[in-house]
Amino acid sequence: MKLLEDRIKKDGEVLDGDVLKINSFLNHQVDPQLMMQCGEEFKRLFADQKIDKVLTCEASGIAPGVMTAYVLDVPMVFARKKKPSTLNDAVYWADVFSYTKKVNNKICVEEKFLHKGENLLIIDDFVAQGEAVKGMVNIAKQAECNIVGVGAVVAKTFQGGSDWVKQHGLHFEALASIDSFKDGQVHFENEN
Repeated sequence: MKLLEDRIKKDGEVLDGDVLKINSFLNHQVDPQLMMQCGEEFKRLFADQKIDKVLTCEASGIAPGVMTAYVLDVPMVFARKKKPSTLNDAVYWADVFSYTKKVNNKICVEEKFLHKGENLLIIDDFVAQGEAVKGMVNIAKQAECNIVGVGAVVAKTFQGGSDWVKQHGLHFEALASIDSFKDGQVHFENEN
């Protein structure tokens, strides 16, 4: 998605540890028009799939997840990183390591929001090592849902998460695929 790649080049900041900071439009401040275009692109990329729900993870996955769900006209469910005190019902749990924050999180989804046999599209903001996606796949399997695909706004393909998704037989699409951060610059796959 050239528009997204251009925005990353313009506003993205490469930090130590192969971290890309794009908080001006995705992670802290959200550009709703760009996120809507991301949702439209995910709809196009997964057009051949029957999708009942979008599953994402809080907090940065919510903006692209909700826009994708909106254009697909389906509900969005997001995995919480902490169980709120108001949540007394049964939940599906998964452990997730945060690459950027260097911390383990337990993510959860209330069982009443995922039903056996539902077709889920997993949407994530970043797929680096794939930890959040692995957690959401785990939750989907606990719920006996079908995973029709995984969409990432940004994939850092050199960190292996996108390979993990594909090796597990899942349809994977990234709107921007980063090959490297050589010399502190973002280099996309198939760039001239």
